[in-house]
Amino acid sequence: MTDLKDQVAVITGANRGIGKGIARGMAKQEAKLVLAARDETLLEEARKGLAQRMDEYSNVADEMDFYRDRLNTEIEIIIQMGFAGYFLIVADFINWAKKNGIPVGPGRGSGAGSLVAWALGITELDPIQHGLLFERFLNPERVSLPDFDIDFCMEGRDRVIDYVAERYGRDKVSQIVTHGTMAARAVVRDVGRVLGMPYGFVDIVAKLIPFEVGMTLGKALKEEDLLADRYNKEADIKELL
Repeated sequence: MTDLKDQVAVITGANRGIGKGIARGMAKQEAKLVLAARDETLLEEARKGLAQRMDEYSNVADEMDFYRDRLNTEIEIIIQMGFAGYFLIVADFINWAKKNGIPVGPGRGSGAGSLVAWALGITELDPIQHGLLFERFLNPERVSLPDFDIDFCMEGRDRVIDYVAERYGRDKVSQIVTHGTMAARAVVRDVGRVLGMPYGFVDIVAKLIPFEVGMTLGKALKEEDLLADRYNKEADIKELL
């Protein structure tokens, strides 16, 4: 016969397991509620924004039904793909920038094809009037992360970054950079052009660099005696390289 103490331990353990299960279930339910609220907010803000746009542009007011259908289709795709929050956050800091006197570009890239983006104030281009396609920006058949190309005035850009960091958490904000590399010959030609050196002179120097994969200027100076000799004797080549 099982000891009473053991029975209590089993029951307590079972209750803990049930408690954890309930907690997990509640957490999932809360997450669903948050997502549902986010989706509902996007729907409300987009519809409100579209109505304001229609008031501003009376020449398209007679096409309201077409605009509504396009808006609803986009919202359905955005919510289905889980990007309602992204649209709301981008709209938030762009509209903050506009309200605080920071110039913002009208929108470029595939994001300009979104009517929802226009309604939320993310872009200033009516995609329907310009024949722009939403599917180039977001397409459920080609799953990829949406990416708005946004231009801020360089004098106010840091303020926007600070606003986003303060509002959403500095640990949620980071900056990225893209580094590109150039082949040795190409970089010599580009630098020569920037320095205003004669094309013929720069071309001769570039052709002294061995044409092979992975070639660098340092490696070229070690392998090509004529290039090394001229580098040591001619100030223009030393400046160029």
